[in-house]
Amino acid sequence: MKLGNRKYNFFEKIGRTFKLNFIKLFRSPGGAKKVSLGFAIGFGLEMLVISTASLIYILFIPIVRLSKGSLPASIIGNVIGKLSFLPIFLLPFARKIGKIILPMRVRVGHNVPFSFQNLMHGDFHGLLSLLHGGLHVLIGMTIFGFVFGVIAYFVVHYFYERERVKRLNRRRMKETIRKNVVSKTLR
Repeated sequence: MKLGNRKYNFFEKIGRTFKLNFIKLFRSPGGAKKVSLGFAIGFGLEMLVISTASLIYILFIPIVRLSKGSLPASIIGNVIGKLSFLPIFLLPFARKIGKIILPMRVRVGHNVPFSFQNLMHGDFHGLLSLLHGGLHVLIGMTIFGFVFGVIAYFVVHYFYERERVKRLNRRRMKETIRKNVVSKTLR
C-alpha cells in the first residue's frame, strides 16, 4: 500500500490539519512574543466572525499590524479557531452573556424578518433588525474572543519556547556527534 493513496476520514483530516498548522506555527519566525500575539489575535478575532457576518476580516490585517503581531501566526490562529468549531458552540452562551451585560431589549423600528429580496429592493429594515438582534451575541462573542485570546497567548508562548529549546538541543546534539565523528576520523 502506498502512503499517498490512503483515504482519511473526517476526524483524521481535522487532526492532521491541526498538527500541520501547529508545526507551521512553531516554525514561524519572529520570536515567541510576536508569534503568540499574532496567534492570540487571530484566534480571538475568529470568535467574532459569525456575529459580525465576516465583516471583522476588513479589520483583521490592520489589527495584527498595529499590535505588531505575526501575520502568518494570526492566520494560523484563525484557521485553528475555525477548525475547533468553538465559535459555533459558544453562540448560545454568548447571547446569554450579552443579555446579562446589556439587559435592555434592543429593537430598532419595526421587527422585520430578513430577506435578500427586500434588501435588493432597497429595504434595509430586515438587515437592521438582524444586526441589532445579534448585538447580544456580538457582546458575548467579543468577551469570549478576548478571554480565549489571552489564554491562547500564554499557551502558545509556552509551547513555542519549549519547541525552540528542543530544536536548539537537537542542533547541539547533532553538532557534537559530527565533531566526534570528525575527531575519530582524524586520529
